[in-house]
Amino acid sequence: MNVGHEIDLKKCEIRTDLVLDTIENNSSDIDKHVNSYGSIKVTKVNVDSESSILLNKKEGNYVTIEFKDVTDTENRNKLEDIFVKEFREILKDIGIKDDDVCLVVGLGNKDSTPDSLGPKVIKNILVTSHLFALKEDVSKGIRSVSAISPGVMANTGIETVDIITSIIKMFNPSFVIAIDALAASSIDRINKSIQITDTGIHPGSGVGNQRKEISFSTIGVPVIAIGVPTVVESSIIVYDTIEYLFKHISYIKDNANKNKFIFNRHNYLEKIKDRNLSLADKKNVSGLLGELSEQDRHALIYEVLNSLDYNFIVTPKEIDFLIDKLSNVLSCGINKALHNGEVSN
Repeated sequence: MNVGHEIDLKKCEIRTDLVLDTIENNSSDIDKHVNSYGSIKVTKVNVDSESSILLNKKEGNYVTIEFKDVTDTENRNKLEDIFVKEFREILKDIGIKDDDVCLVVGLGNKDSTPDSLGPKVIKNILVTSHLFALKEDVSKGIRSVSAISPGVMANTGIETVDIITSIIKMFNPSFVIAIDALAASSIDRINKSIQITDTGIHPGSGVGNQRKEISFSTIGVPVIAIGVPTVVESSIIVYDTIEYLFKHISYIKDNANKNKFIFNRHNYLEKIKDRNLSLADKKNVSGLLGELSEQDRHALIYEVLNSLDYNFIVTPKEIDFLIDKLSNVLSCGINKALHNGEVSN
């Protein structure tokens, strides 16, 4: 199909911090190791030198934990247990010992709710470095941990990596944990996934605010980055809505003869996620738009909204509540993964 001009797909690069999004967007055939624990799915990806070029992601290990609900106590506790297990494995894989000194960094802007995940996690981190400095009685299994929320460059005027580097020179931690809110290219993963990686992080990259990288190559110690996608571009929402419309119509067509009183919408996403319409049906539903490939359709939506300055960064209306629950999962999980003993006062 010809829409009147060629769409420059390079200008329409989908913004995402998630390796799984990137793999799906590139239709890449990269090995993924998937384990399911009920409604929670854990996907592990090792990005080697070849796939690093293809995906434009740093080489290293990426673990993505996908879940459906963080508001229910039982689900949240199960999610926390799985997070602790996966996080401990990352620590082991990169050679972190039980007594290695840790610096936890909460990235983001505490005054912007969808970007406040890092600072909120820091509030509940079990900080112990002062006890070691004061020669207090610290039980076996408790490691030295410091924590900081350095703010954002717009408020401090200082690159975050420069603040972290200065702290490292003074206190010499063995490794850094960096927590940040991320951007996704799928509405399915917003506030419903946790990414853990040993590659470090580019703060703000998902929303186009490229800050200096925080990684082993820039600060000289291993960096484990933990992030949750909390925002998505409005062009993604429009694109996903059209795709779900096609799936919905496919489902309706196959179930049109069912009595409307037994036409069950329970767990509807699971029923329609693998459905699709034929090219002819898509054209009947949405005209010329239906003829476009998925990549071209998203690029066109992106081009229109971007040209109008309407490609907003969007977050769910209940973000305050979700950030509280997510930060609790991460802070409790990090504390359990780093410490195995008790602090005596």
